Amino acid sequence: MQSPFCFIVKPYNDRRYDNIKYYGDKRFFTSTSEEDFTVSTRLAVVINIPLNYNGPIKINDTLVVHHNVFKFYNDMYGRQKSGRSWLMDDLFLVDDNQFYMYKQNNKWYSHNNFCFIEPIPKGESFIDGVGVTEEPLWGKIKYGNKSLETLGLKEGDKVSFQPDSEYEFNIEGEKLYRMYTNNITLTDGYQSN
Repeated sequence: MQSPFCFIVKPYNDRRYDNIKYYGDKRFFTSTSEEDFTVSTRLAVVINIPLNYNGPIKINDTLVVHHNVFKFYNDMYGRQKSGRSWLMDDLFLVDDNQFYMYKQNNKWYSHNNFCFIEPIPKGESFIDGVGVTEEPLWGKIKYGNKSLETLGLKEGDKVSFQPDSEYEFNIEGEKLYRMYTNNITLTDGYQSN
């Protein structure tokens, strides 16, 4: 089965929600709400690629997808429904704008004009927020893209970004912000080693 325009995917680890954490041999649910987007699974395994697709993504690659792909919602009568991405059973359709990054041969690659920024620890400042542990509006490029490379920016470079452009993801235990190339506003010239 192939779609003309969409990738056919299934949830990573066959779970639509990533709401279980283990502490020792004890299992804890971090959320019991099916409408809680913060615990919906963000990783998908590619089952099939679109017809006539020529890009780099292959079957069995992992995609980082939008939080609504696998999430349940309740209709106006309170009945549980799957979102528009649901195809059948545990299969879902994901179009080109519903995923941000893909993993191939144990390496992550940004998709289209998306990039992922790693927050940096807060430095000394005249303005000191209580409980602030990260430098506001600054980070390092963790996963760049061709647009950033064209601008002379590469992974590891320190950059500033627009306020409220940080869309938080947990990628393999690391907190990263997903944003667009045009959310990057400047660099301080820091070059990583």
